[in-house]
Amino acid sequence: MIPLRDNIRSLHRPVVNIAIIVACGVVFIYQLAAPQAIQELAFRPAYLLSPTVFTKAGAPLVLGSLVLSIFMHGGLLHIGGNMLFLWVFGDNVEDRMGHLRYVVFYLLCGILATGVHTLVALLGALLSGGEVLAIPVVGASGAIAGVLGAYYALFRGAQVQALVPIFFIFTVVNLPAGLFIIIWFIMQLFSGVGSLGMSTGVAFWAHIGGFVAGLCLVRLFVPPRRRPRPRVTTLRID
Repeated sequence: MIPLRDNIRSLHRPVVNIAIIVACGVVFIYQLAAPQAIQELAFRPAYLLSPTVFTKAGAPLVLGSLVLSIFMHGGLLHIGGNMLFLWVFGDNVEDRMGHLRYVVFYLLCGILATGVHTLVALLGALLSGGEVLAIPVVGASGAIAGVLGAYYALFRGAQVQALVPIFFIFTVVNLPAGLFIIIWFIMQLFSGVGSLGMSTGVAFWAHIGGFVAGLCLVRLFVPPRRRPRPRVTTLRID
């Protein structure tokens, strides 16, 4: 399923969401220009699971790669799909959280998603060998999954227009946002369970971890709405 747009109009310009999309585009262009250099800056699970690798890399590189990897992508389809999801769902989440809260929420979900992927990579290393720990992890998918979790908590009653394959033909369909996101999550969950112990090109457990993180953290980042004060009217009865 490919989301095209939702039916909720933002009250404010989503400057942070736009800035994240631009930043991902700039980093991707740099990846194309200097692929070797950017590979060296990508995050690897071994950074957190091996004291030797962590010491050799150094804390600044490890922490920097943990954040920078959220803005890196593996190809045009990867970045195109991620940015489309972010464009459709991120503006409304930013609208409710506010700009500063949203950027902190986005980065935190991305980091937690990478942490979940790292733990699952440890399981993969125990089952199939330690080489899986050296595979670079790149992509905004985990952070965007956190945005989807927040959107589900806040706007699941909205409508999403999406391209849906019906008998191998993509058709434009209007779906409840909650249904769209739940189907997406179930697909990630089945794919993640099916990939346990295997080396795949998609970090499904980062998607799962990011979504759960966003679903759990959203209420900490959404300021409570002020209720209007009741109007008191003095009645005079003659």
